[in-house]
Amino acid sequence: MMKKYNNNNSNQHNTKNKSKRLLFILFCLIIVLISFWSCDDFVEVDLPNSQLTSNGVFEEKSTADAAMINIYSKIREVGLLTGTSSGLSLVLGNYADELDFYGNSQNGAVAFYNNSLLASNPDVNGLWNASYNQIYEANAVIQGVENAVNLPSSSRTQLKGEALFVRALIHFYLVNLFNDIPYITTTNYQENSNVSRQSFNEVLSLIKSDLQEAIQLLPSEYISANRLRPNKFTAHALLARVNLYLGQWLEASNQASIVIDNTSLYVYEQDLDKIFLKESTATIWQLAPGFVGGNTLESNTFNFTIGPPPLSALTTSFMASFTPNDLRKTHWTRAITDGTTTWYHPFKYKFSDTASSVEHSIIFRLPEMHLIRAEARAYLGNLSGAKEDVNIIRNTAGLANTTAISGEQVLAAILIERQLEFFTEFGHRFFDLKRTDNIQSVLSLEKPGWDTHDVLFPIPEIEISLNSNLLPQNPGY
Repeated sequence: MMKKYNNNNSNQHNTKNKSKRLLFILFCLIIVLISFWSCDDFVEVDLPNSQLTSNGVFEEKSTADAAMINIYSKIREVGLLTGTSSGLSLVLGNYADELDFYGNSQNGAVAFYNNSLLASNPDVNGLWNASYNQIYEANAVIQGVENAVNLPSSSRTQLKGEALFVRALIHFYLVNLFNDIPYITTTNYQENSNVSRQSFNEVLSLIKSDLQEAIQLLPSEYISANRLRPNKFTAHALLARVNLYLGQWLEASNQASIVIDNTSLYVYEQDLDKIFLKESTATIWQLAPGFVGGNTLESNTFNFTIGPPPLSALTTSFMASFTPNDLRKTHWTRAITDGTTTWYHPFKYKFSDTASSVEHSIIFRLPEMHLIRAEARAYLGNLSGAKEDVNIIRNTAGLANTTAISGEQVLAAILIERQLEFFTEFGHRFFDLKRTDNIQSVLSLEKPGWDTHDVLFPIPEIEISLNSNLLPQNPGY
């Protein structure tokens, strides 16, 4: 005799199954977050594959997305692109000629300001480790989604594209700071603990390869509000920059044009006070604050209200670079005086805590694409096109069209606009001086402690002690 089916028991059973499934997903998510946060050194820690690629993490869209979003929160909080005092915006501002240091003599920024780095410097080691941890996490996402069976294909391609972009982005900054570095593409502990440094050009070639694949995988539209998750054009923007640094002018111009020409997404913002707001149509990619009502870490790092400055202020030489009518001086810097002395601080990000977030930390924005294309066009002999791009920047700043005529004059005008447009944004000034071979002539005059070997950071000595394949050390250290 067939047993009568009980609907109440069935509903209870289904409810229990759903609850168990939700608890399992939550448990897997916690494993991912704890695992990522506990990874102190990519050459020392091996996260078990069972944790990184378990079905509960990468088979579910919600938890797979959470793993990727966690990487962005790490990028915001620590490492090269954080807006805190340990990130490149302040570190390289002090290291080059954008910032003077006023903080405590025990502050780690002193060594950068004095250009007196040692291989034992803990802040350099911190940048190295945070960067490779983020690369490790990106590789974990790539590995996880590639092994996932039930993850929707659209999520699989989106997440892999994002992780490839992040891997390329972090390696890009590392190679420009340290020169030859390992390019890490796996989570395998044995392989990572014995890696060797690869040449600058080889690393940039691998970066380009990752970006080209990311472009194929990422969608054209943003999948999140406020452009918090990179899209196809974010990868194009980084690829334009990579080509510029390589001197591959036609490719740099073409990649920048792909972004500029997408006027349905990107519209040049004419109001300087709106460029760094979270809704700016000139933003290509940005990072959200860590809490509701929060704004940028950059605002907390750079802004001060009384003198002397608690940490850093813009140099006199930088402030003198502005022509009298340049609106960037009045809108993006602020004067603070004690009645005797006046200091200036960057004022691109103006807000601290507000009822709702007003500003996000912008990593890529449209003006860079115009200045990349301008420089590439100048080297290609298209001086009229180059000046058109430069004038877009200048006119927004309230300035008349450039009077540059020759190729040399146009290139000089572009570098000045880059200096005034991107100050204290992730080390643009330092990298521009370096890639254009102007760094020795400029910083040897501006920085008393500058030596020729300062063009590179030292490989952290603790990393060399763990892996001798990272030898030789950079010259001078």
